[in-house]
Amino acid sequence: MENVKNIKKIDIHAHATAFPEYYPKLFKGERYMSATELIEEMDALGIEKSVLLPLTTAEGQFTPLSTEATKFLADQHPDRFVWFCNVDPRARNNTADYNLGELLSWYKSLGAKGCGEITANIYADDPKMDNLFSHCEELDMPIIIHIAPVLGRSYGIVDELGLPRLEKMLKKHPNLKVLGHSQPFWAEMSADITLETRNKYPKGKVTDGRVAQLLREYGNLYCDISAGSGANAFMRDPEYAAKFMEEFSDRIFYGCDQCLKSNKESYEFNAFLEKMLDDGMLSGENYGKIVRYNAVKLLDL
Repeated sequence: MENVKNIKKIDIHAHATAFPEYYPKLFKGERYMSATELIEEMDALGIEKSVLLPLTTAEGQFTPLSTEATKFLADQHPDRFVWFCNVDPRARNNTADYNLGELLSWYKSLGAKGCGEITANIYADDPKMDNLFSHCEELDMPIIIHIAPVLGRSYGIVDELGLPRLEKMLKKHPNLKVLGHSQPFWAEMSADITLETRNKYPKGKVTDGRVAQLLREYGNLYCDISAGSGANAFMRDPEYAAKFMEEFSDRIFYGCDQCLKSNKESYEFNAFLEKMLDDGMLSGENYGKIVRYNAVKLLDL
C-alpha cells in the first residue's frame, strides 16, 4: 500500500502567472503563484506534472492568463508542466460561425493538450459556445469547463439545476471529452441540491444526483475533482465517495486548482484519499487511475 501512495500524481488543473512582479494582488490580497511557487506546492503534494490552464475571459479575472504566457511557462519547465490553450467562444467577432478551429489548430500544433478552463459567462448551449465545442470535438481536444449558476455576477458557462444545457451539449457532441468542474457542477453530486446551495459547498450525506446520472448516460463526460468544490463533493460523504470512485474510476481526474498560496484544500483532500486507501474504501488500482493514470491516457503523456 505504501508503494501506491508513492505514485507521482498528475494535477489536471493548475494556474500560474508568468509575470508575478506585475500581477495585481487583488485576490484576498494575493496574486496568482509563479511557476516556481507552484512547483514548490507540487513537490509538497507529491505531484510530478501539472496541467497549466490559461484564463482568457474577462469574467472572474482582473487580468487574463494568456495561452501564450502559459505555453512559455510550460516550455521553461517541460518536466513539470503540460498545457492547455484557451479560446473565448466570443473571440474575434462575437459570432457563432467564426472559424475558431484555425486558432485551436495553431495551439495544438504548438503542443496544447486541450482547451480550458472555459469560463465565458454565456449559456452552455449558446450558439457561440456550441461553435467552440464543435471545433474542439473535431480536433479531438478535451475541454475543462467551469459551470456557473447565473448570467452575471459569476464566471463560467451557465446552466440551471439538473444541468440540462450541459446534457444537451454532451448529447450533441458525443466525441468531445468534457471535464466538469466548479461548485454548481459538484453540488449536483447529490439530489438534494437547491438554488441556495448550488454555488456553495453543501454538506451531509449524498443521495445519487445528476453527476452520476450524466456519467452513466454519457461516456464523454469526465470529472475534474480540483478545488474546494471537488474535494467537498467527495469528503462530505466518504461512503458515497467510495461507491462513486469505484463506479467511475476511469473518468475521475485528480486536480488542485492551487493558484494562490492560501489555497490549502488540496492538502486536506490528499489526506482524505490516503485514508480511503488505508481503510480499504479505495483500491490501490483505482487510486492510481485517479491520481495519475487517467491523465496519462487522456493526455497521451
